[in-house]
Amino acid sequence: MITDRDNERRDGYSSSNRPSINKNNQGGEMKKKRPRVGDARPTLNRDNRDYSNNRDNRDNRDSRDYNNRGDSRSSNSGGGYNSGNRRSSGGGSYGNNNSYQSGGRSSGRPNNNRQGGGYSQGGRDNNRRYNNNDRDQRGGGGAFRTENKGPKQLVKPVKYKENLDPSTPIRLNKYLANAGVCSRREADTYIAAGVVKVNGEVVSELGAKVTRGDSILFHDQPVRLESKVYVLLNKPKNTVTTSDDPQNRKTVMDLVKGACPERIYPVGRLDRNTTGVLLLTNDGDLASKLMHPKYVKKKIYQVRLDRDVAIEDMQAIADGIELEDGEIHADSIAYVAEDVLNEVGIEIHSGRNRIVRRIFEKLGYQVQKLDRVYFAGLTKKNIPRGRWRYLTESEVNMLRMGAFE
Repeated sequence: MITDRDNERRDGYSSSNRPSINKNNQGGEMKKKRPRVGDARPTLNRDNRDYSNNRDNRDNRDSRDYNNRGDSRSSNSGGGYNSGNRRSSGGGSYGNNNSYQSGGRSSGRPNNNRQGGGYSQGGRDNNRRYNNNDRDQRGGGGAFRTENKGPKQLVKPVKYKENLDPSTPIRLNKYLANAGVCSRREADTYIAAGVVKVNGEVVSELGAKVTRGDSILFHDQPVRLESKVYVLLNKPKNTVTTSDDPQNRKTVMDLVKGACPERIYPVGRLDRNTTGVLLLTNDGDLASKLMHPKYVKKKIYQVRLDRDVAIEDMQAIADGIELEDGEIHADSIAYVAEDVLNEVGIEIHSGRNRIVRRIFEKLGYQVQKLDRVYFAGLTKKNIPRGRWRYLTESEVNMLRMGAFE
């Protein structure tokens, strides 16, 4: 009986050097893709940050966990999807040669993130189970048991270096922000309102400075600088992003209960049915920087719609559409898979409320699933849904320096 191996010997090549069957990539040159919708595919600007789709890894349906497993990772890869197949430039996004770029707008915001991210990065075996031996333990907490069911095992919390010299006077608003009371801007409002006391005296002067040895009262309650805590949660559905819900629904605070004695709160918010990356901390200064419109941070979402997304709509989102609160455009958008046209990945910097849902609703689509996989350089790598971990000190330093824009 003649086997495939016999045919390979006869034809002079083996499976390891067999020519690619992808007609769009033969000869090492990217040819024009066949249009999926409409008569022709629009000509698009592409740069190092587009999203990658490697069809070769999808032919085997038993290994469909997003084309990244074990040693296939690139050390330069950024924090998006399919990082095993991304270009070595480490753009931090999909790397799909079909991605729709917003007229080169995104090229002005290079992302030099070299940390892996996105789906199926190491830590999973061929049966798509989380492998306890391969989990990234750098982040500490949020660990979970694989050998038996039970409460998650917490590693000792990370001790972060102090970002404040105890003997150096600092502005009162920064002191309140560092203590996790509020943001600096909110602190200025409270100070002007006369609800802050220093050493027993009401201080209403903006710009007043204090030291760690001073007695600070906020609404007659003592304020002390706490150790900083940074918790990264993979938020599940049916949880609200709030510290306390009057309707007694499950909150994100219920999921991180016991993480630390300090009072932490979420940075920004995700809708009740939106899943994915959410940071919680008591570092008011950093939280304000991450949420302030002046410091727009990169976010990547995977979106599943109620129907296939037309090419014309993909291009419209990249070029910009008009919403009730102004124009908005995506930095990049692409289909997650060439044969699944109702799921797209969208990269955006805007922090407007429900912005991704409103973009697609404007074009007549209904969002069935919305998952944030990347926020300001942070990903949900190796964090199962509903679990969490502590940030590493290097991640905290990156956030403080604004390395991920």
